[in-house]
Amino acid sequence: MSKKDPFSFGTLARRLAPSRLSGLQRTLLLFVVLPLLLLTALGIRFGLEQASQFQQQRLKNDLELIGRAISIPIGTALGENDRQAIELALGSVFVLGEVYGASVFDVNGVRLASAGVTESDLTRTRIPDLIVATGEAQQGFSQVGGRHLFSHFMPLFDVGGNIQGLIQITRRASDFGRALDQLTIIAWAAWGVLGLTIICAVMLGHYGGVGRHVDKLLEHMQRVAQGDHSHRAALEGPAEVAALAEGLNHMLDSIEQARREVDEHRAAETALLAQLKDNEKMAAIGGMARGVAHELGAPLSVIDGRARRLQRSSDPDSPQQREFSAIRAQVARLTSTVKQLLDYSRPAAATLRRTDPVQLSNSALDAITPEFEQSGKQLQRHYQPAAPALFGDPARLELALLNLLRNALQAARSRVEVSLSNNEQQLIIRISDDGPGLPDNDVTQLLEPFFTTKAPGEGTGLGLAIVQNIVEEHGGALLLANRPEGGCCASLLLPIHKEADA
Repeated sequence: MSKKDPFSFGTLARRLAPSRLSGLQRTLLLFVVLPLLLLTALGIRFGLEQASQFQQQRLKNDLELIGRAISIPIGTALGENDRQAIELALGSVFVLGEVYGASVFDVNGVRLASAGVTESDLTRTRIPDLIVATGEAQQGFSQVGGRHLFSHFMPLFDVGGNIQGLIQITRRASDFGRALDQLTIIAWAAWGVLGLTIICAVMLGHYGGVGRHVDKLLEHMQRVAQGDHSHRAALEGPAEVAALAEGLNHMLDSIEQARREVDEHRAAETALLAQLKDNEKMAAIGGMARGVAHELGAPLSVIDGRARRLQRSSDPDSPQQREFSAIRAQVARLTSTVKQLLDYSRPAAATLRRTDPVQLSNSALDAITPEFEQSGKQLQRHYQPAAPALFGDPARLELALLNLLRNALQAARSRVEVSLSNNEQQLIIRISDDGPGLPDNDVTQLLEPFFTTKAPGEGTGLGLAIVQNIVEEHGGALLLANRPEGGCCASLLLPIHKEADA
């Protein structure tokens, strides 16, 4: 058996050690092996008792046969009062080698002749009376001269059938047990060997058929308990153990599924809380923007109108013209800030419709072309032929494009590129510039409202936040990344128009 084989005798020896016995092994020993050993012990004990009784009965029958064999010549000699013939007949019993003594008594229990060790007097016992009364043989154990003997008494009949005396034949009592002592030792030694064999066979069979598979299953469960929730138990071993492993796997699958559902619910709850927070922030900004627009809109219009009238009435070459132009520029910047606040706080589009992306892009590019011409930077467009239609709000999408184009114009050194492409589900609008690229800030931080990397007074930090809101309204995504050749690339991923969605 190889070293890699888990079912080895070394492993079995360790399993059989008392300190390493499992609960199942102890149960097998207690409820299977122990009752089996007790039953075999009872069987051996019963067999030994039967063998002892059989041996005793056989020895008793031998004495009875010997007594019957000498009863005739002794009875004849007793009737003729021939003492020599009686002693000669008594002496013949020792030829068999199993008799310890023999005696002849009259009906009163007086010993007439003897050979070997026997009772010397039966007058004080009830044996003669019992034999005379019943005419049957009597037997029993007695102690004669310090020796423990077994005696068999038989009646002697005369020619007329009357009892004229009795014969006692004795043998050692130890003869009855000596024959069984060796058999008892052999029987219990065999029982011990059988018990060890049964224990080894049961333990070996249990470990080979069930135990090692249960141990593997426990190892699988231990791995899961240590945190390896992706681990699954192998379906091997007996059908019951494999069913337990399968049940464990199903339970782990259910726990994993429940955990995923909890994570999904937690993520959805987190998203809802974030959305609620954003909505609350939007509501606060919207309220502030509407208040600012209300409070600043009219005064700014009045200031711009009066500055325009004063500018028209003054000399074109006078220093006041530059002052009026500066005033109107600041008013325009404030008006643009108010407009961005209103754009950011504007509610999501209520109705989405089929929109041509080429027309949408051209409209945004036409609106910002004067700014490109004034800056002297190039504006290039690359449209994929037969671009699919969008599903959205044209006004909101144009606002998003304008914000991205304006950011690209401000960051570009000489060129801004606009491209249209698509895959099976989305239309992709990319706006690239050749500027310094994105700052080292986190992209999510760049999308936060009022966060800007520009100098104070040059930006409100709402442009990308407005684009992010519009993209989310349309179920799309905004991706910001640096280009390998330099500059930044902003990508709008928008859903393609589908009749079924409409």
